[in-house]
Amino acid sequence: MIPNKKENYDDINPLKKSFTKWFKNKWSNDPLFSILIALIIMVVLQTLTLGFDFNSFGEWFQAWTSNWINILRNNAGVGIVALGMTFVIMTGGIDLSVGSTLVVTGAFAMYLLDTGTQGILGMVGITGAPAILLTIVLVLAFGYALGALIGISITKGMVPPFIATLGAMMIFRSVTQHFTQGYNTTVPIEFLQISSFKIGNLMIMPIIYWAIIAAILYYVSKRTTFGRQIIAVGSNERAAKLSGVNVNKVKLRVYALMGLLVSIAAIIQVSRIGSMDFSNAGRGMEMDAIAAAVVGGTNMLGGRGYILGTVYGMLIIAVMNNLLNLFGVPPFLREAFKGVIVIVAVLLQRKEKTA
Repeated sequence: MIPNKKENYDDINPLKKSFTKWFKNKWSNDPLFSILIALIIMVVLQTLTLGFDFNSFGEWFQAWTSNWINILRNNAGVGIVALGMTFVIMTGGIDLSVGSTLVVTGAFAMYLLDTGTQGILGMVGITGAPAILLTIVLVLAFGYALGALIGISITKGMVPPFIATLGAMMIFRSVTQHFTQGYNTTVPIEFLQISSFKIGNLMIMPIIYWAIIAAILYYVSKRTTFGRQIIAVGSNERAAKLSGVNVNKVKLRVYALMGLLVSIAAIIQVSRIGSMDFSNAGRGMEMDAIAAAVVGGTNMLGGRGYILGTVYGMLIIAVMNNLLNLFGVPPFLREAFKGVIVIVAVLLQRKEKTA
């Protein structure tokens, strides 16, 4: 018997309607889904921009892989900072000092490790692997302390996060520039291996650090009391207090964690290039970190955020920067594109809230 065409259409049409309904529902109610779709589109655009004019698939795949490794490695430091910024924003706060914190912790690392006459550890006879390990520990502790200091000014001093971190941003960079005028450092070659160590001829250590930290913080946000407390504080601070949450302690720990993550990014940057431009390093990092978090679905008002979404958001911004560079867009205009993306992301969040 010949099947009726109308019956076949009726059988298929509900499937199309069902898929469309499912897609619209996921797009409207699942931020990670919509962000992932946007990331897939960016990946496709990046792939098309690379082109297919190669002698073989293997040659194309090698070029494609190399291109992505460069994108990920160049953005690993900012990606790590963006993860911390997600927690900060989830509490209803903000941190504008991350770029300056990167500079001061990077300068501290270089002062400790300097193989010249001004190296602190060298002066006391500590060199080689012990000097590198001690430097990492001290820099991480220093970054944690700076973040905790900001947290104390916010919780105990009752200074608004915007003002506290804005002041820290100016103080940290200004003091660093004052004490590093005309200072030329030489860090040990062994220290450079932190970022330049090759795995299968690929320099992917910064990417691995980013992935490990993202996995840890994802677990913290989903499976720990601390993660739930962050959400509670950002959602309703008063209700969190009444339910027994030590709000000030949570905020202090979040800003201290932010300082720790920035110090990790500083170690990665110094070990990648062996130096740091104290005037320009980290400038704009706070904007990139905030943009990645917001694009990743973190609510600027607090109470909601996604570590995985921030990773997606960072990748979207990284690919966009790469595409704008390939298309020859002037550097000053690239920031405008980031601004548009952030505004659109916030508008979409407001739409979800009123839906």
